[in-house]
Parts: sequence; C-alpha cells; structure tokens
Amino acid sequence: MEQQNNIWSVTLLLSAVAGYCDTVTFVAADTIFSAHVTGNFIVFAYQMIKGSDLQAWIKLLTFPVFILAVMTGGWIKVKSSNQYILLLCQGAILLIAGLTAMLFHALPVYLIAMLVVFAMGLQNAFGKLFAKETYGPTTMMTGNVTQLSLDTGALIRGRLKDAIAWESMKKQLITIGGFLAGCLLGAVIAQRTGLNAIILPGIAMIVCYFSTHKKTV
Repeated sequence: MEQQNNIWSVTLLLSAVAGYCDTVTFVAADTIFSAHVTGNFIVFAYQMIKGSDLQAWIKLLTFPVFILAVMTGGWIKVKSSNQYILLLCQGAILLIAGLTAMLFHALPVYLIAMLVVFAMGLQNAFGKLFAKETYGPTTMMTGNVTQLSLDTGALIRGRLKDAIAWESMKKQLITIGGFLAGCLLGAVIAQRTGLNAIILPGIAMIVCYFSTHKKTV
C-alpha cells in the first residue's frame, strides 16, 4: 500500500510540475515549451512565417538541450542506485533557474528557459527509465488522454462494470488533473512574477526527493 501511495503522489507532483513549467516558460519566456519540447516545432514554424527569425531559431535550441539532459539522466542512472536522484537533480536545477531569474534580471529569458528545459529533460528521462514509478507519462498528456478515452469506451460498453477500466481511469485522471492544475497555477504566477515562478517547483521537487527517499531506504 505504501508503494502505491508513493506512485500516486509522485505521479501527481511530476504531472503538476510539468504543466506548471511548460506554462511558465510559454508565458514568461517567449512561448517556449520546456516540458513538451516538440511543441516548439510549431512555434518555430509560426515565427518563421511571421519574420521573427532569431526568436524562431532560438526555439530549436531546446532540442539539443533536451537531448543532452536525457543523456545526462541515463548517465546518472548508471552511476547511482537511487532512481530518485534524478528528481533531486531536476529540483536543484529548477531552483537555480528560479533564483537566477530573481537575482539577475538582466540575463536573457532564453538562458533561464534552457535551464528549465534541461530540468524537464531529466524528468522525461526518469519517466522512461523508471516507468513503473508513475502511472504514465507526466510531461505530455496525449497518450494519457488516449488511454482515458479507451477506458471510457470500455466502461460504456460494459455498463460501468469493468473494474480494470475504472482503475486505469483513476490513474489517468490523477495524471491529467495534476498537469491541468499545474498549467493553471503556472499561468497565474508567471503572469505576476515571470520566470521567478520556477522557484516553486524546484522546492517541491527537492521536498519530494527527501520525503520519497526516506520511504524507500
């Protein structure tokens, strides 16, 4: 039961952090997606046709940063027996990004955004390397919405008697609900504080690491 509770809380937090960071960088860092980086393809194409060449090309920098982060996550996995160390690293980078934005206002927002992209790359790596530690992908919701739709269809066909579909639906709702809540919170705080808002998920991830680590040692 403790392990199940742990997965529940980690899934909810990671989903909320992903939605929050994605929205904060989109609102406060020139429409950059930090968690679902493939969205930057769309922004890149749009800005190219609008004539914003430099801003558009900066969007593509998210991809090498993201790839480097995922590779780093794989390296950390090899070096450490504690899978949650990735979450500690992610939290530390987010905290550094938020503090940097707060203390050094003259720095380009793109620099802070790339730190956030790197942190979210670590979260994506965690989701791939330790898939059983969450209910599903926490940084992009398309697959979760697809599963939720399949579960809904199964329940309708079975007249709400499919226990497996009910259990799966609960998991998808936790993931999607957490992501949506993070998006809403990120939008409100980013509008008022800019990239300083990244401090909050950084602290949350560090607290998550230490609380989860205590349960697993």
